[in-house]
Amino acid sequence: MKAIMIREFGDPRGLAVTDIPDPVPAAGQVMITVEAVGVAGVDVMIRSGALAAYGFQEGHIPGGEVAGTVAAVGEGVDGAWIGQRVWAFTGTGGGYAEHAVAPIAEVLPVPAGLSVVDAVTLGSSGVVAHFGLAHAHFRQGETVLVRGAAGSIGIMTVQLATRQGAGAVAVTTSSPERGRRLRDLGATHVLDRSGAGGPGAPGGYDVIIDVVAGDSMPSFFDRLNPNGRLVLVGAVGGQPPADFGATLMAAFQKSMSFATFSAATVPEPARQAVRREQFAAVTRGELVPVVHEVLPLEQVVAAHQKMDAGQVFGRIVLTP
Repeated sequence: MKAIMIREFGDPRGLAVTDIPDPVPAAGQVMITVEAVGVAGVDVMIRSGALAAYGFQEGHIPGGEVAGTVAAVGEGVDGAWIGQRVWAFTGTGGGYAEHAVAPIAEVLPVPAGLSVVDAVTLGSSGVVAHFGLAHAHFRQGETVLVRGAAGSIGIMTVQLATRQGAGAVAVTTSSPERGRRLRDLGATHVLDRSGAGGPGAPGGYDVIIDVVAGDSMPSFFDRLNPNGRLVLVGAVGGQPPADFGATLMAAFQKSMSFATFSAATVPEPARQAVRREQFAAVTRGELVPVVHEVLPLEQVVAAHQKMDAGQVFGRIVLTP
């Protein structure tokens, strides 16, 4: 089968089309004929080599989120899955390919009325947004700031916070056009990347959901209200400075909190229940998956170049 391999860490041109054997589903797995794969921020980090210390090496096939049709099942999996249209989380990768395997526990039928492209745009990002807000103990009426709101996780966080009755939903983004699009999705205030601007924006926030991290992350502690909570759900801007905790200590009397969040800490049945509800919400018109562009798998280099350049609003989807 055709697959995309990281031949060399760094520039997107290190991604290359290669031919490898079709995967064979092990016990408890299914093999999926891939029709759509989402290009995620973590894929970019893996490709760059930023996560090499976590076991990702050159020769890796990226892609953790696919949708398509079940073509084969491993031992212990009901054969009735064959032919079903599904979304699946493949784990550490393997999705940038014509076929991929996934554990049956991480497979969910795609309902009628939901495209495979929308499924891979929403499937993981919606879960991170939902449980990220829960991890922050977000409550109705509180003010929320979404840092890095133009990506798929940020877009879903804006929609979910609005849907759950936030008192205000501010966003940081890079252009007025993106700001207008985020307002259409529920944002009430648009700030620049530093968190400045936005006439009438709240003076502080009860919850900040941060997809970016990076060197400037500590400055956002200054934007938390007393008892405010900042939850880091991504690090597309790189690691925060090693001494970022000093900023929290300097504001000790404000009782602010910092936490990281990974969906890997949520039990699989809970993730699937939320995902199932969100898929249904899309078919009812209550949530909007935002697709930046759909590209052939062979154009993966162009997709990653756009991600690196910060040109993506929503999610790029590749189709084998």
